[in-house]
Amino acid sequence: MATQPSGPSLTSRSKSEIEADLGANRDRLAASISELIDEVHPKRIKERTVGRIQAAVQARKEDARAYLFNSRGDVRTDHVVKLASVVAGTITVVLTLRALLARRRR
Repeated sequence: MATQPSGPSLTSRSKSEIEADLGANRDRLAASISELIDEVHPKRIKERTVGRIQAAVQARKEDARAYLFNSRGDVRTDHVVKLASVVAGTITVVLTLRALLARRRR
C-alpha cells in the first residue's frame, strides 16, 4: 500500500520552482554547516569559555564588594572585622603548624 506525498506533486512543479527549492535548501544547509563549524571551532570554544570565566570572576568581585561596602559605599565595619579575624586566625594556624613541624624535624 503506497502513500501519496502530502506536499505538491513532483510532476506539477516547474523546473524553476524545483531550482528555487534546491537553492533555498542549499542556503539553509550552508547556514547550518556554518553554525556548526562556529559551534565546534576551538577558537570559538576558547572565546566562550574565557567569556564565562570573566563573567564569573566579575560576579565574585561584585559579591565581595557588596560584602564589604553597603549601597551608599560606606564600609561595613562588622564584615571587615569578621574578615580580619578569619585572616588572623588562618595566619596563626599556619604559623603554629610550621613551628610544630620544624620542632618535629629537629
